[in-house]
Amino acid sequence: MIVCIIGLGQIGFPVAKYITAKGFDVYGFDINLAAVEYGIQNGKFKATTQWDQLPKADAYIICVTTGQINNQADLTAVFEVTKKVAEKADTNTLVAIESTILPGTSKKIFEETFKGKVLLVHAPHRYWADQEDKYGVNQVRIIGGVNTESLEAGMKFYKDQLGIPMHTVSTVEIAEMCKITENSHRYLQIAFAEDLKMMCNRIDMNFDELREAMNTKWNVDLPEARDGIGRHCLPKDIRYVTSLTPSILLNSAMEVDQKYRELLEKQKK
Repeated sequence: MIVCIIGLGQIGFPVAKYITAKGFDVYGFDINLAAVEYGIQNGKFKATTQWDQLPKADAYIICVTTGQINNQADLTAVFEVTKKVAEKADTNTLVAIESTILPGTSKKIFEETFKGKVLLVHAPHRYWADQEDKYGVNQVRIIGGVNTESLEAGMKFYKDQLGIPMHTVSTVEIAEMCKITENSHRYLQIAFAEDLKMMCNRIDMNFDELREAMNTKWNVDLPEARDGIGRHCLPKDIRYVTSLTPSILLNSAMEVDQKYRELLEKQKK
């Protein structure tokens, strides 16, 4: 079975490496030559920057980065690579989108790009590089399909062949929404910690000791308040959610993070 991983960045590389270790014939594709060379040297799989050099695959896993333009979702990379896949795919081809997308994206691609002629699932990644052993490729994942046949093919590939524990959902839209809302939930948790720390500063209370005391309760897990909510996924995904529908709570969380960052800047002066 030939598997093609499209996008060899922070997510695509470990995915390709994991599938290679499972004995599959893996090909990686990326427009970044450095990513391709790194994959060949460190992942021990074949990779190229030239789409025409790739053989027809049985499964395509899309791991390209999605971003924002003016606080709106930018899914250009996903749409562009699925057009390339459509040139090679047929009715038995499995296409799995692991990139973060908006609800409705998978079906739009299935209907408009593939004309309903592939097996398409969304299996958003949960990979966390800081604890790869515990939260790497082989952790519980969500999967949804554009139809029953796609979901069955996706489960056979991910669960049966790759040995990844998968949680199925009834619609692909729930899988799409799940990724961005679980990251928004984490954003809320951190924003509350930031807000509480600012409150503690105003009443001259030790936030760290308060947090430690709170976390002795079995259902409380207050995170640390560090340098603001950074990296790529959390700030992006919460805005993906608020682009769908207004949310007083999520907008307030983003406002808290902004005020917390401003406070940190003042403290540096």
